[in-house]
Amino acid sequence: MTTLKQINEFLESQPIALVGASRNPKKFGYTAFKELKEKGMKIIPVNPQAVEILGEKSYPNLKMLPPEVQSIIVLTKKDQTASVIRDAKEKGIKQIWIQQMTDTKEALEELKDSGINFISGECILMHYKPHSIHKFHGSLKKLIGRFPK
Repeated sequence: MTTLKQINEFLESQPIALVGASRNPKKFGYTAFKELKEKGMKIIPVNPQAVEILGEKSYPNLKMLPPEVQSIIVLTKKDQTASVIRDAKEKGIKQIWIQQMTDTKEALEELKDSGINFISGECILMHYKPHSIHKFHGSLKKLIGRFPK
């Protein structure tokens, strides 16, 4: 189970790459990237089809990321998550946030005993400077005892 300590450690480890950032305003990969950037997170897009997203240089894959990037948010389709985790381990990434609804048993198995700080089953937007609906969801989770401690 994810702890608040793990979440705080992850959020302090910027810059953070968002794997699955999108140029399409109708996709969550765009919405999440835009909101995190607007809130001040030092975030870098990873998308094999994009050169730039919202004015930020996009990288085609994890291998091409600058060495100072030690943290990633995985916001891909489920069938890509385990592969991203394997690439992250190979690159030496130290912090991984698998966006809720993106994790798979295979991906979580890849992280078991890896020494990587990983978060799963949580929404990054509820934990990084939350506002509006995300702040409300966080309050609800606290009320029913499902918020990380």
